[in-house]
Amino acid sequence: MLNHVMVGTNDIERSKRFYDAVLGTLGAREPVRNTAASGHQRLFYRHDGSSFAVSEPIDSEAATPANGGTVGFKCGSPEQVRAFHDVAVAHGGTSIEEPPGPRNGNLGPLHLAYVRDPDGNKLCAVFRG
Repeated sequence: MLNHVMVGTNDIERSKRFYDAVLGTLGAREPVRNTAASGHQRLFYRHDGSSFAVSEPIDSEAATPANGGTVGFKCGSPEQVRAFHDVAVAHGGTSIEEPPGPRNGNLGPLHLAYVRDPDGNKLCAVFRG
């Protein structure tokens, strides 16, 4: 259904360090760096047929996180959920909501971890098992 998800950043190099480490836990490699016609920098991480991008806002306004928005990343195990969380926190992210771990609910058993990146974007690591 989705081709890509893009979030904004106010510091592209800080975001690169953060996402290189965090998305590396999922197997993503070095991003493709792109310069928009406007001169703004963007990073495209590609893995398993999906793309996740980080961009300086093209309108030159400050990047802000979406209120109510979350980007969810599929993990292969509960251990990968924990690694995603721990690496995110070690690289400037903030742990939010409940501690990483199992959740039971309407969607069946899940392992979840929620963090905010250094720009405040909300990320979720999820394993359905």
